[in-house]
Amino acid sequence: MLTGKRLTALAIARAMQSGKPTVRAIVARIGICLGAKSAWSYALAERFCQLPAERRARLSTRALASLVELDEGYQEACRAEVPLVVRRYFLRENTTLGALPLGLHHCQIPDWPNSAALARWLGVTNAGMWRLTRPSAWQRRASLGEQHYRYRLMAKHSGGLRLLEVPHPYLRPLQRRILDDLLDHVPPHGAACAYTRERSVLTHARAHAGKAVVLRFDLQDFFSTVRASRIHALFATLGYPDEVASALTALCTTATPEPVLRRMYEDGSLPWHQLQYLRNPHLPQGAPTSAALANLCCFRVDLRLEGLAHSLGASYTRYADDLVFSGESALLHARARIESIVAGIVAEEGFRMNFRKTRCLSSGRRQTVCSIVVNRQPNLPRDEFDRLKAILHQCVQHGPNSQNRESRPHWRDHLRGRVAWAAQVNPRKAQRLIRLLDAIDWTR
Repeated sequence: MLTGKRLTALAIARAMQSGKPTVRAIVARIGICLGAKSAWSYALAERFCQLPAERRARLSTRALASLVELDEGYQEACRAEVPLVVRRYFLRENTTLGALPLGLHHCQIPDWPNSAALARWLGVTNAGMWRLTRPSAWQRRASLGEQHYRYRLMAKHSGGLRLLEVPHPYLRPLQRRILDDLLDHVPPHGAACAYTRERSVLTHARAHAGKAVVLRFDLQDFFSTVRASRIHALFATLGYPDEVASALTALCTTATPEPVLRRMYEDGSLPWHQLQYLRNPHLPQGAPTSAALANLCCFRVDLRLEGLAHSLGASYTRYADDLVFSGESALLHARARIESIVAGIVAEEGFRMNFRKTRCLSSGRRQTVCSIVVNRQPNLPRDEFDRLKAILHQCVQHGPNSQNRESRPHWRDHLRGRVAWAAQVNPRKAQRLIRLLDAIDWTR
């Protein structure tokens, strides 16, 4: 619950933002808000006007209220015998977007000055927007029939389970519009290779091909550790007012409901610490916006780790939660120091390392990046290539149905997809697979 001191600071912050950013105008508005002028408001107004114009433009009302609470003059006024009382509130809404951060001025993003404009753009009624953006505390305690997501446990390739939180059909198109018309127009860091149209897992692997040493690190619980507060800060940084940033955050995050958490706890499906991450508002793994938002929230991580790689004379890229450094043999001797620095940077930026998946791969053994061999050039693992070649050979000799042991409904498309992937990784070597695929008689 908000205290009187906080509510008064919020009222003062709204007054400061409701007109010209000059000392005289701000002091006058604070005087109107409190019913009388005060000496401490001059110092507060001067400090506010001394902030860079770009920072002032991007300050939300809540953030400015926090600065007001830290002001010594305001604190003394709150401790006085006659308490501060708000006489008038400034209720005028912000009708313009704030300035975009440096380097993003070329980005074309939608103009949503308030939540009503966002609702009209999404084609949602006010009642529908209210229902979709209710507080996370309600969402966590509501019955499963009132939730906006479906919940399903899925096995990981590396072992264990992950919780998929898939939005309902009425929410998914709204998230897709936010992704297509907003998030896709904001570029992530150049080291991010996943979930971007210009880069792929092959870009990630090629950056580390033919290197003497490959260091791999992994982020644990990648999506669930991205809190709603970080998403709100991202939208606010893009210049959206507080109410719009809050609405966008509510549309793109979720808090896993208590019945689902209780069931997973009783079954032992997920460890306790993962359930705590899911209990707080987070990015749902299964929403179309989550990958792009996670990429943007990792900008500082990528920036700092790329700087570390540059200081080591190494290369760095990230594919989702997979962090990879590669370079000369000196990396092998500095492994412990690099791991410590990377873990510190990751922790400072609000993520967690999965130390069990840390790997140091020298050129004398098989080096893999996202299951792609990179010792000389990107290539499929030999056992995977040989297994696919054997399946295609048997399909030619005995018919394709003889090898469909898992009864896949689209067996032909499945084989074509695997061969196409092999051709992307290593086009020259995949020619043998393509010839075998073309030789299959699909009428048998």
